[in-house]
Amino acid sequence: MHTPRKQLHVGLIGAGYMGKAHSIALQSVRSIFNTSLAPVCDMLATSSVQGAAQAADALGWRRSSGDWRSVVLDPEIDAVIIATPPHTHREMVLAALAHGKHILCEKPLGVSATESLQLAQAAEQAGLANMVGYNYIRTPASQLARQIIEAGEIGEIIHVAAEHVEDYLHDPAKPASWRTRAATATRAGALADVGSHAINAVLRLAGPVEALVADLNVVHGQRRGSHGMEAVENDDQGNLLLRFANGARGALTFSRVAAGRKMGYTYRITGTKGAIAFDQEDQNALWLYDAGRPAARQGFQKLLMSPGHPDFLPFSQGAGHGTGYNDQIVIEARDFLQAIASGQPVWPTFRDGYEVDRVIATALESAHEGRWITLR
Repeated sequence: MHTPRKQLHVGLIGAGYMGKAHSIALQSVRSIFNTSLAPVCDMLATSSVQGAAQAADALGWRRSSGDWRSVVLDPEIDAVIIATPPHTHREMVLAALAHGKHILCEKPLGVSATESLQLAQAAEQAGLANMVGYNYIRTPASQLARQIIEAGEIGEIIHVAAEHVEDYLHDPAKPASWRTRAATATRAGALADVGSHAINAVLRLAGPVEALVADLNVVHGQRRGSHGMEAVENDDQGNLLLRFANGARGALTFSRVAAGRKMGYTYRITGTKGAIAFDQEDQNALWLYDAGRPAARQGFQKLLMSPGHPDFLPFSQGAGHGTGYNDQIVIEARDFLQAIASGQPVWPTFRDGYEVDRVIATALESAHEGRWITLR
């Protein structure tokens, strides 16, 4: 006899780029992964009643509200997804936790490491499922990269080169926005917006960072605002040099003004026995170099993702057919549901989000003081 799956009523705050992605994921995850919980897209909230109603109709939500508090206060809502700018996260997260909601919050978790730590501690004290939306590292290829590293196939890591560069603010005529204002984004611009993804990747694949030195700069110092030109208050691009706790060295680059780069999320990890390389613009391939092969057969081998690799088969039975951006969010939704169903933490928790924000805070301090700083 068929046993109906338990429904999980979800609320979504924010209906922009990521709000749409989460809506698609919630409506797909049960059929793709056969999850024990059946998510229900129950209530969507944006900053206006009309906008919320339109978004709910377009994205498949049962109810809508022009006030995010309606989501966290509603007793029917079991879990909340927060897809709003960073300066809003603290109030929303604390309110949701106070009303017993499981939370998936977009990155960066807080506007500072201190705030992120507060949210991590609150979530741990509440005993509720909590995750931060670092989706790129969830591709089958990046999951395979972690398996290769953990199995010792490339030996001990000695160097990491990572970057996340895009060009969404390359044009100086693009207007100012919440992203360019410290009060609505964070003091970190590209560092927090795209650099956080690269930081998350190296922490996941290479382990903790021990010390760093950072160089940040603003390329376009003024942008057009609603009342004339206004100053850009956070970085457009930058670089970090890293020392890892395991002795490896690394370099990390991030930019929102990198002409021609649309999804320039890449990493190259070198070990004592070989190396791996990944490029998000070709997300269905991982490159592996085995230094143990005969000299005449050495070279990077392209591993095309197939049903034998992590989380590929649920999407496709054909090797090389590939997964896409929204599929990363579906995998993330599966993990969030798993954390709720099992009562066990699933990476990346708020605590893991804090670790990323701790690197960002140290980078800001380093850039200001112009020196190497050991993470505290």
